[in-house]
Amino acid sequence: MLSEKSKLLSIAIPCYNSQDYVRRALDTVVPAGDRVEILVVDDGSTDGTADIAREYEEKYPDSVRYFHKENGGHGDAVMYGADHATGLYFRVLDSDDWINTENLNRMLDRLEEDLKRGVVYDLVLTNYVYEKVGCKSKEIGYSSALPVETAFTWDDTKKFNLGQNLLMHSIAYRREMLLATGLRLPKHTFYVDNLFAYYPLPFVKSIFYFNFDLYHYYIGRSDQSVCEDQMIKRVDQQVLIANTMYSMHDLKTIKSKKLRRYMAQYVAVISTIVSALYVRKGGREAMEAKKEFWSRVKTRYGNTYQEVCRMIKPIYFVHTTNWFTNFLINTGYVIARKIFHFN
Repeated sequence: MLSEKSKLLSIAIPCYNSQDYVRRALDTVVPAGDRVEILVVDDGSTDGTADIAREYEEKYPDSVRYFHKENGGHGDAVMYGADHATGLYFRVLDSDDWINTENLNRMLDRLEEDLKRGVVYDLVLTNYVYEKVGCKSKEIGYSSALPVETAFTWDDTKKFNLGQNLLMHSIAYRREMLLATGLRLPKHTFYVDNLFAYYPLPFVKSIFYFNFDLYHYYIGRSDQSVCEDQMIKRVDQQVLIANTMYSMHDLKTIKSKKLRRYMAQYVAVISTIVSALYVRKGGREAMEAKKEFWSRVKTRYGNTYQEVCRMIKPIYFVHTTNWFTNFLINTGYVIARKIFHFN
């Protein structure tokens, strides 16, 4: 049971020069009251972010906490939040995104009721919404793959579709479990949210899924890391994340076949993104880098690579490099982007 001073949920808000939009993020979570602990982690901002955070900390002393740290990147700010949080559950809210306040309270009500019965989950999942400028909002839900509003394990799940990866936007971990995994996100690295959503999964024993939209994921700023131009420029960062995911777990040792398949699918998706970005970049150097990426994966992470290939057979096609496969990869990327709004 929680003590009177304990929080049910900690929400870390990593910030870097976020003065133009962090108020919106904060305004969607402070109405949850003192059941929620909001950690504004200022990752070395040089604008007015600190003033706004202190304003909210003074106005909501029972829920908002402000931290300033030396710049270390998004992942470092996330882990700083996890290390300083006190809540039973922990999740992340990026400073340019927002939460559905009504559904946040619905989730907290149910988690609080379950806690009174002594029931705690390692992983709590919700749907999220892509809010892409110029496009209709697009919900990403999991009801076809997960039992709804009942406790379950990985063995109770069904097959995830390619657009149903569990992302940071859909995840709240039991904080003590998350810290016990030993996960440390690398500093000054983009796309580390994939590591946050991937590495802890084999440690998760109990899961609960709320089939409603909680998180609104904004895509529209030209400087966002998920904008295509930025992704192509930072393809080396995508390679680093993919290699890290291959190295984190030997998938052949994952006991649950259904979890093993999901994790193989996740690695396959990230690997496909690497291939697609090299194809989009174009040129001989990019094609050589694409070949080198797949050669390294097969050599260094053979067991996981073989499991990915066994589970997701089209991956053989993705790592082939010729004009025809490059054309199909590029076409598939464009279609997937229109369907899933991922950048």
